[in-house]
Amino acid sequence: MSLILSRLSKLCLGESRRSTRLLVSSAYSSSPIQKQTPPYTITGAEPCGEGFLGRLTVGYANQPGVVIQLEKKVPGELLYNDIFKTMVTIGSSHGWVATLKEDGLLRLQDDLNPSASCTDPKHIPLPPLVTLPHCQTQIVTNVSMSTSSPEDEDCVVAVKFLGPQLSFCRPAQRNSEWTNISVENPCFFSSRVIFSKKDEMFRMPCSGGQLIGSWDLRKEKLNIQRLQFKNLPVLAKTTRELLDSCCTIENLVESVTTGETFLVKQYKKTGEIIEGGVAKMKTEYVMVLKLDEEGNAVYTQDIGDLCIFLSRSEPFCVPATSLPGTDPNFVYIVDFDEFAYFNVADYTFGFSRNSQYSAPYYIPPQNI
Repeated sequence: MSLILSRLSKLCLGESRRSTRLLVSSAYSSSPIQKQTPPYTITGAEPCGEGFLGRLTVGYANQPGVVIQLEKKVPGELLYNDIFKTMVTIGSSHGWVATLKEDGLLRLQDDLNPSASCTDPKHIPLPPLVTLPHCQTQIVTNVSMSTSSPEDEDCVVAVKFLGPQLSFCRPAQRNSEWTNISVENPCFFSSRVIFSKKDEMFRMPCSGGQLIGSWDLRKEKLNIQRLQFKNLPVLAKTTRELLDSCCTIENLVESVTTGETFLVKQYKKTGEIIEGGVAKMKTEYVMVLKLDEEGNAVYTQDIGDLCIFLSRSEPFCVPATSLPGTDPNFVYIVDFDEFAYFNVADYTFGFSRNSQYSAPYYIPPQNI
């Protein structure tokens, strides 16, 4: 039986590699001949009898329900922090996963990227952290990179810590050090940062979404923009009561292909309390607003051909026409406790289920 399963997994992998090349359009790529993988999720690792290593298993966004075992071997500590307790994964950007070790050192790793080398994984150490007064550097909200690789000379890595501190560094530069700023407004304490290619700035929405903070790398200055909400819907009483009972996560998402920027408000609520008093969270509602140049956040039920992907990784979106098997005008969600996709047109869930993901990251398309 194990031999049969092994052969089936290799067959599935081969089919996946062939279909990846066929299903992904070059329209999403900067080059007319460049091909890219579909977005994928990390589902785990199958033991391979080599100590704490396991073969990476993934699921592709345009092949829902299909789990594919790869030949790529990854260290178990990257996926099962609760067992190994030597380091934790704290975020992902451009297919690189950020880890924080017990000694407080950060590094970027490409172990979970199927498009990276299987035999020579890259581990990029970041400078020792400096904790500002009245701040902490042990709990991270997310990580963002300005380019697709920290080995690029001009790549800037941003780390947003829970609380006031926001830190930047250039890993490829000799004697790289952190630039640390303290964002005094408490509405940014739990914010997530993204890099805007259009504006060449790191940006983050405040809690509630009324303000957008932007860090200009050239001027090394934090600018605050106030948004004006437009065209907000009149919600039913039951919906208002539901949203009032939820916590909210604000996500800024930028489309590379259309140049549009969206503010996606994700409403989450405790679904159940499991053993140990741990609360399992579930997304109950999603609201999408399109940002314009005048600082308006306009409620929309139409994001065109785009699919938005939300996870513990930096959010992103891709055209559905480049991913046969996905639906346009949908928001796809993966987190520690759930997998779901949400229809922006009628604001209903097309699918939602409780799932366990030890590394709940949507990895964006990778060049192949």
